[in-house]
Amino acid sequence: MERASGYQPHIDGLRAVAILPVLLFHAHVPGFSGGFVGVDIFFVISGYLITGIIAREIDGGRFSILRFYERRARRILPALTVVLAAVLLAAAVLYLPGDFPTVPRSALAAALFVSNIYFFSKVGYFQMGADVEPLLHSWSLGIEEQFYIGFPLLLLLIHRLAPGRRRAIVGAIAAGSLAWAIALQGDRSGFAFYLLPPRAWELFAGALLALGAVPPVRAPWVREALALAGLAAIAGAVVAYGSTTPFPGAAALPPVLGAAALIHCAPGTAVGRLLGRGPLIGIGLVSYSLYLWHWPVIVFAQYVLDRSLSGWLSAAAILVSLAAAVLSWRFVERPFRDPRAIGRRAIFAASAGAMGGLCAASLAMAMLGGWPGRFAPEIGRMAAARDDVSPERARCHDTATAGRRPCTLGAPGVAPTALLWGDSHGVELSYALGRIAAREGRALVERTQSSCPPALGYASGAAPGCARVNGDVLDAIRADRRLHTIYLAGFWMDPAYDRAWPGLDATIAELLADGRQVVLVGPVPPNRFDVPRRLARLALGGRLAEAEGRSRADLAEVEMRMRELAGRWRGRDLVYLDPADVLCDASRCALLAGGKPLYFDYHHLSLTGAERLLRDFARRGALPLG
Repeated sequence: MERASGYQPHIDGLRAVAILPVLLFHAHVPGFSGGFVGVDIFFVISGYLITGIIAREIDGGRFSILRFYERRARRILPALTVVLAAVLLAAAVLYLPGDFPTVPRSALAAALFVSNIYFFSKVGYFQMGADVEPLLHSWSLGIEEQFYIGFPLLLLLIHRLAPGRRRAIVGAIAAGSLAWAIALQGDRSGFAFYLLPPRAWELFAGALLALGAVPPVRAPWVREALALAGLAAIAGAVVAYGSTTPFPGAAALPPVLGAAALIHCAPGTAVGRLLGRGPLIGIGLVSYSLYLWHWPVIVFAQYVLDRSLSGWLSAAAILVSLAAAVLSWRFVERPFRDPRAIGRRAIFAASAGAMGGLCAASLAMAMLGGWPGRFAPEIGRMAAARDDVSPERARCHDTATAGRRPCTLGAPGVAPTALLWGDSHGVELSYALGRIAAREGRALVERTQSSCPPALGYASGAAPGCARVNGDVLDAIRADRRLHTIYLAGFWMDPAYDRAWPGLDATIAELLADGRQVVLVGPVPPNRFDVPRRLARLALGGRLAEAEGRSRADLAEVEMRMRELAGRWRGRDLVYLDPADVLCDASRCALLAGGKPLYFDYHHLSLTGAERLLRDFARRGALPLG
């Protein structure tokens, strides 16, 4: 069995190869769109190093679970504690009421080693809203910490019950985890991204190396080739991958196998000498602190500036992150790693006290909600718009994915005569339309699915099952002759929907041919910023009167395209409703109506906005319900 021990400089160099793409990706440096794969490299390194330590000590009869957890506490908790405390303090000073509540909740999750589970339940890594989560990156620490808790116990159990089958058992678990990850790679729930079971194979890839599952490569030229191939596989993923890459799944194989190849073959090669150079080793030594600090620095900088970083601002954020990492490594990490300076009892007591204090502080802050008392009431009202959504959003949206029956809204006990078919832009419209229907003694069905416009045949990486969902909706409409009026709504300004236009035309044709009335809802004017946050900032500076949305001219191309599509069915039973006619004047689109925000994020109408839109259409007699 070949398990390397002692200092391995190429490992520190590989840590630098892992952290630098992550840092540059998060700082929006061009050319690093797949930099997130650096986390997968860290998983392989962790699996390799931790398994090597545990296996050597178990085989030597000197393994102590207490000593193992002591080493993990010294390595992980001091720097994490400081970062969590700093994030809570910074958020309390900087964050507006609508953005603040998630910070103490995520800090509590990080302190309890379950942040990956928390973020799985709350926010997608690439979704809008992730850019204001200063602890989003702690999801990967949750996975590693859960691995550290369970893996030593697994190896101890194998040593006791099946000592001769350790590699086979670990390999079988790794294969099962990889198969699970590949099976889930089209899943949009985040399960495969955030949770340990589909990620375990990446840690186990390193573990198998440490257990000697891969024989040594003796031929120098083969080692050179494999090391170079490993580096190329990582570089290719960093450059070629992006937010639309189905990940992790099979796409994680190149960076994971590349990292494994470098661990196994790099020593003694040209690539190994490169990884062992001073600058890379230096970055590798501070990589843990750099990982902890860089994301909060970037998030808070973007929050204060109210825009994404680029150019010299990205460079400044990178430099600040590096400086914070060096200081954290020197004055926090190193002192706590020395058992001569701080004994075992002291490190456990300090860890328990610090984590307990953070949990208490996080709970107290979470109980304050958005802590609106820090600001004037008007600021709180603007920020509160992010919660101005359909009360039935959780129950009635994405029912196809969740396997639930579609919702019927409006008058209870009444057979629905209308149906709203759309993506997430249809949710608040459905609820507002349901209120109108209830007053008329009518009802309608909501069939909305995220990233899935009502366009037959349309599918995308964001919604791979969209074509099936839309086919099911059309079948349901055909099967119910009472559904006379069909509303079609979507985020038509989304560039990803460029391929949806033929499908939308096909949808209209099928519905009209089936004798249904079609109400086509045009594009809602999107914004380049989070509306409640922008309005709260303006209110904070007493400049709410300056609030203005998108230029009407920005909508011209899509508006014209939509009107042309509707015009092809002129004379047929089709009504076209253009939200811009209500929300915009000749030059600009509104963000407020009656002092209330019209959006709950960048481009989704708030319930206030949806009701404002439909009231205007109803006054024109343009809201048929059957």
